[in-house]
Amino acid sequence: MSETPIHRKIIHIDMDAFYASVEQMDDPALRGKPIAVGGSENRGVVSAASYEARKFGVRSAISGVLAKKYCPEIIFVRPRFDRYKEISSKIHKIFHEYTDMVEPLSLDEAYLDVTQNKKGNPSASLLAQEIRLRILNEVGITASAGISINKFVAKIASDYNKPNGQKTVNPDEVIPFLEELPIRKFYGVGKVTTEKMYQLGIFTGLDLKSKSLEFLEKHFGKSGKFYFYVVRGIHNSEVKPSRNTKSVASEHTFDVNLTSEIFMLEQLEKIAVSLEKRLKRHNVSGKTVTLKIKYSDFTQQTRSKTLPYFISDKSLILETVEELLYQERMKDSVRLLGISLSNLNTEQKKSVVVQLKFAF
Repeated sequence: MSETPIHRKIIHIDMDAFYASVEQMDDPALRGKPIAVGGSENRGVVSAASYEARKFGVRSAISGVLAKKYCPEIIFVRPRFDRYKEISSKIHKIFHEYTDMVEPLSLDEAYLDVTQNKKGNPSASLLAQEIRLRILNEVGITASAGISINKFVAKIASDYNKPNGQKTVNPDEVIPFLEELPIRKFYGVGKVTTEKMYQLGIFTGLDLKSKSLEFLEKHFGKSGKFYFYVVRGIHNSEVKPSRNTKSVASEHTFDVNLTSEIFMLEQLEKIAVSLEKRLKRHNVSGKTVTLKIKYSDFTQQTRSKTLPYFISDKSLILETVEELLYQERMKDSVRLLGISLSNLNTEQKKSVVVQLKFAF
């Protein structure tokens, strides 16, 4: 007599065009219009785009100049990260009313393990629907969700019925779902890897599944083992509610490129003040200070120094940053500066997950 397989119930919640949605919620004049958060028609990079803007091809990470070219009617909005954090906090409070097994990926997305949940509801699909409805009614913006037996499949599923929708991939549907999936939609397979897989004759999950572990490891190294197992529905990564912050950073893109180290140091002082506030908010300190420099030609450089003691004070951070700044001459004018602190004094906490057998 064979045992019934134990399946986890994982929900991946992804807010719809989060930054842009918050801006449209707060300013009714922006509703229904193509907006880009961040960037400008002259410079800068778009952080988020409304769905109205996405119809024209405007996406995050493209330049403001390109966004304006794609959509001449685009409205650029300055980002308000404190407001986004405030809204994200409200959403996470809703999550924790259902389960403490919440793993945030960013301000606008998270995994929830609802195998055991505070509502005693055996249906992960109904829980996801209820959570999404509460976010809409209590916060005012929409969210999409993917529901399945592991984080990998749930993540992919959440993108299927965007915006304001959800998709469930039940246990018996996982393998057919993955076999039919275009390889470019596999989470973790970027543009470069997609092209490489195409060259190897891998276009769908079924094509990927036909390859041996040895073949995948030969062509993709350590990632080959990951691809071998996930296409078979095997992804045992747990939802980690105690996910540690590995670094804390603050950066700024300038309207006019900086050409003098003196001007850069003035700006770095302001960035150090902002970083200190974030460190105190999270009650952390670190040993490794990293200076990030992005030049006018968009090339990027980092310079780091590890201290023998933990710091969080802006004056100590700035002292180290100044040393890094003058470490070598700038090769061009500078459009962005950033400071990050890593090698933090946070301790890794392991959570024990107890899973029971439930019907999905």
